Amino acid sequence: MHAQTLTSITTGDGVRIAYRFDGGQDKPVLLLSNSIGTDLSMWDGQVPALTEHFRVLRYDARGHGASDVPSGPYSLDRLGRDVVELLDALDLRRVHVLGLSLGGIVAQWLGDHVPERVDRLVLSNTAAYLGPPRQWDRPIAELLEAPDMEATAEMFLGNWFPSRMRQGDDEVVESFRRTLLATRREGVAGSWAAVRDYDLRRTATLIPNPTLVIAGEHDTVTSARHGEELAAVVPGARFTVLPTVHMANVERPTEFLDAVLTFLTEQA
Repeated sequence: MHAQTLTSITTGDGVRIAYRFDGGQDKPVLLLSNSIGTDLSMWDGQVPALTEHFRVLRYDARGHGASDVPSGPYSLDRLGRDVVELLDALDLRRVHVLGLSLGGIVAQWLGDHVPERVDRLVLSNTAAYLGPPRQWDRPIAELLEAPDMEATAEMFLGNWFPSRMRQGDDEVVESFRRTLLATRREGVAGSWAAVRDYDLRRTATLIPNPTLVIAGEHDTVTSARHGEELAAVVPGARFTVLPTVHMANVERPTEFLDAVLTFLTEQA
């Protein structure tokens, strides 16, 4: 789907991370970070509007898309350092960051650990904590024992999109289904382990970057309450709720882009 335009870096622990640029080189860079179970095509619908203002940098997180899929649990620290190593390899000192779901967790890590590399942060459909940790152990074990990704794919789609989009032959939903079915179980399980083990409730208070938190009113994965709690602890963060489930960028692209672009392009 997008393999011809991808290139890659290799991280310090030997994992290949695939990425691509869209947009003119004279524009500020906006890094997009994905949800578990997706690849960088999850932003395809937003790239045309975003590239009017930014040079858009997308990447496939380890375990997903055209990036390598190491076995075993991943950590948020490693997922965050993948991004730092990508920025270093591309000689990018400072970028805007937009992350959704796990991508929003990685974006929080960047604001916590390398705020000097970040200009503005958009944290969409995400949370500072998704515990208790033990609730993740059974899904991880069951996924690794499953014969394929079929059941997990349907679970994800049910969590991501409203029933009106899942009934019938919505091509956007079908594209996400194809991506899920092509994703290796080790990548999803490894990423779930990172979610199991992270807790940013205290360190999110240290994020100094201008931040916008977007939540979905009907999101059952990272609820509007999760978003509200996150916005309350990040100093000066703005908070907006869209009438969506989890994939706010796909379900309500116009409202999503309006919120993101208004925040990222306004004068300091």
